[in-house]
Amino acid sequence: MLSAGTLQDKVVLITGAGTGIGRGFALRAAQLGAKVALAGRREPLLQTVADEVSAAGGQALTCSLDIRKPEEVEAAVARVVERFGRVDVLINNAAGNFVARAEDISPNGWNAVINTVLNGTAYCTFAAGKRMLEQGGGKILSISAAYAWYGGPGTVHSAAAKAAVIAMTQTLAVEWGDRNVQINCLCPGFVDTEQSRTALWPTQEARDRILSSIPNRRFETIEETVEIGLFMCSPMANYINGEVLVADGGQWLNKGVFVLPPPGTRYTKV
Repeated sequence: MLSAGTLQDKVVLITGAGTGIGRGFALRAAQLGAKVALAGRREPLLQTVADEVSAAGGQALTCSLDIRKPEEVEAAVARVVERFGRVDVLINNAAGNFVARAEDISPNGWNAVINTVLNGTAYCTFAAGKRMLEQGGGKILSISAAYAWYGGPGTVHSAAAKAAVIAMTQTLAVEWGDRNVQINCLCPGFVDTEQSRTALWPTQEARDRILSSIPNRRFETIEETVEIGLFMCSPMANYINGEVLVADGGQWLNKGVFVLPPPGTRYTKV
C-alpha cells in the first residue's frame, strides 16, 4: 500500500474517470492527497465520482470531453491548469475495444478503436506533456496491454493501437527524460470490471477459458491495478522512464486467450 500523502497536492488528470479503473484511480489518488481532474464523455458519471471525492474531503474537477477531438482535449487541460495551477500527472486510461475477427471489422470499427486508444492518448499526452515541460516536470502513465506485442486473436485493432502507444511512450521517454518528464505504460491483465464482463467474457465458456490461462487463476482487481499504477506516478518512481510494466498474473506467458465469435457476428464497442 502506498503511504498516506504520497501524492499530496499533486494535480492528477485521469481520462475515462467515470467508471471502472478510471474511477478507482481518481478515488485512490484523492485519498493519497492529490487534486483530481476527471475527464470523460459522460458528465453525470464524472460528477458522481467528483461527489465521492468531495465527500471524502478531496478536491475534484470534472472535464467532459471526447479525447478523439484534440480541441476538446486542449481546452480541458487548459481548464485544469487554470483551476489548479499545473498538471503533475496524466493517466491515459480511456479506451475502446471489442473482440472480433479481423475480416469482420469495418473501417468504422477500426477507426473507433484507433481514434480512442491511439489518437486520443496522443492528444492528451501532447497537451498535458507541453505543460509539464513548461513547469519543469511531470509523469504520464498510459494503460496498455501485453497483447500489444504478442498479438491475440480478435484484437487486431486494439493490439495495433496499444502497440503504437507503447512505441510513443518509449520515444517520448527519450525525448522528454532530460526535462524531468517520465512517461511509462502499465499493462494490466483481465481486470474484473462491469465493462470487461460484458465485452471480454460475456459467456461462461469465455470466462473459463481466460481464467484457465492465468497462472493465478483469478481476475485482477481494480485495487491492484490502481495501486501499481499510482506507484508509477509517485515520487518513488522518479527513475522509472520508458518502462512497460506487465501486471497480469503471468497470463501473457500463455498468449492469446480470447474466444472468437462466429463469423458475421454483430459487435458492440465499449
